[in-house]
Amino acid sequence: MNQYDVAIIGSGPGGYVAAIRCAQLGMKTAIIEKYSTLGGTCLNVGCIPSKALLDSSHHYEDAVKHFEDHGIEIPGDIKINLEKMISRKQAVVDQTTKGIQFLMDKNKIDVYEGTGSFKDANHITIAPTKGKSQTIEAKNIIVATGSKPSSLPFIKLDKERVITSTEALKLKEIPSHMIIIGGGVIGLELGQVYKRLGSEVTVVEFMDRIIPGMDAALSKELLKVLKKQKVKFLLSHKVKSVERTKNEVVIKADDKKGAEVVLKGDYCLVSVGRRPYTDGLNAEAAGIVLDKMGRVEVNNHLQTNIPNIYAIGDVVKGAMLAHKAEEEGAMVAEIIAGQKPHIDYNLIPGVVYTWPEVAAVGKTEEELKEAGVEYKSGQFPMRALGRSRASMDTDGFVKILADKKTDEVLGVHMIGARCADLIAEAVTAMEFRASAEDISRMSHAHPTYAEAVKEAALAATDDRALHI
Repeated sequence: MNQYDVAIIGSGPGGYVAAIRCAQLGMKTAIIEKYSTLGGTCLNVGCIPSKALLDSSHHYEDAVKHFEDHGIEIPGDIKINLEKMISRKQAVVDQTTKGIQFLMDKNKIDVYEGTGSFKDANHITIAPTKGKSQTIEAKNIIVATGSKPSSLPFIKLDKERVITSTEALKLKEIPSHMIIIGGGVIGLELGQVYKRLGSEVTVVEFMDRIIPGMDAALSKELLKVLKKQKVKFLLSHKVKSVERTKNEVVIKADDKKGAEVVLKGDYCLVSVGRRPYTDGLNAEAAGIVLDKMGRVEVNNHLQTNIPNIYAIGDVVKGAMLAHKAEEEGAMVAEIIAGQKPHIDYNLIPGVVYTWPEVAAVGKTEEELKEAGVEYKSGQFPMRALGRSRASMDTDGFVKILADKKTDEVLGVHMIGARCADLIAEAVTAMEFRASAEDISRMSHAHPTYAEAVKEAALAATDDRALHI
C-alpha cells in the first residue's frame, strides 16, 4: 500500500494548489481526481472556458458594432462559426489542464484517477472508471471536492434544453431565446455570451436586483448597462414550473403581486447557485461531520472534527470562488507543515466577468449601515477618464468607502473596463490598511483606467476629485 504525508481528494484550484504547496514543503503528496483531466470545475467547465467564450463573443460584438467607429471596415457579412468558437474554448481548456499535469510531474506529486472515498480516517479507496480499486494511506487528508450546479426541486434538468452552465459551454447552436433562471454571476456571464451572438436573452430573478450579494450601486449600474445591451429582466419573479415540449421550454413564474407570467424559449439555463459536492466521499466512514447544507464542517484552521482531515474550497463555508480555494489550499499545506498562515476573508475579491466587468472587495454600503459603522463615500465615473473615452468603454464607476474618523478604506466597489484586474490594487491597499488619502497620493499612470481608483479616493478625501 502506498503511503503519503498528505493525500488530497479533488484537483480543482484548491486541491492542486494544496498539492503543490505540500510538495514544496517537503511532504510526500498524492492527489486523487475522478475525471480524466485535472483542474476541477474551474478549469474544465467553469472559470476558464467561460472566459474563453466571453472573449470570443466580445471580439465578435466589437467587429459587428464598434469596428466601423474605429475606422475599420470589413467587406461583406461578419459570420459566427460557433463550432470553431467552442473548439477554441476547448483548446484553451486542454492547454490549461495539461499545464496542471505538468506541475504535478514537476513537483513529484502522485496523481490517481478515480473516485476517492474514505475507508477510515487514514485510508482512501480509489475506484477508477475501469479496473480494480486500490487503497492508499495518508497521515493527513485534504477534502477538496468542490461543488456542482444547484437546481430547484421541480425542475428536471435534461441537459439538452433545460441546462446548467456545463452544457451552456458547449451548445451546438445559438439559441433563439435563452431564458436564464437566476441573476447571479454565472447566469449573467453566459447570458451576455449568447446575447452577443444573437440570442434573445431573458433573466428571471427571485430577488429585487441582480448580483444580490454585491453592493447595491453595482447591481443598479450593471442592470442599466445590460438593459442597454437589450437583455430583458424579470426581477422579483418566483419561478414555479419549467416544462419542455420537444424543442420548446415553457417557464411559468409569479411576479411580486402574484400574477402569473409565461415565458417560452428554446433553451432554459438554470443558474441558481452551486451546492457542495460530497457524493461518494463516504465521509461517515472517517467520522467527518457535514452541516445541514451538506458542507464539511471545519474550524478556523479548516480542520474537520477529525484532527488529521481538512477541507477547503467550495465544500466548506464561504464564497465559492477559485481564488478563495487556492488561498485555503496553501494555508492548509502550511498549517500541516507547522507554520502559522492566515487568510483575511474580508479581503477576498469578487468579480463578475461581464463587460463592463464588476469587482468588489471589503464591505458594502449595506453592510456598513447594518453594522452602524460611520463611513464616507467617494465615487468617480469611468466616462470622465481619457482612457475610457479612447477605448469607448465609458460605462461604470469606482466607489471607495472609508471610515469617517480614521479614513481607513473599508470597501471598494467598481464596474468598468478591466475592473477584474483593477480590484487587485484595492486588495493590496486594504491588506496594508491604507487610508483613502494614501491611495489618493499615489501616482497613477495616465491615461489608464486605474486613475478612476485614485480619483475615487480623492472624492472620499474631502470630496476633492480633480476631473469631475
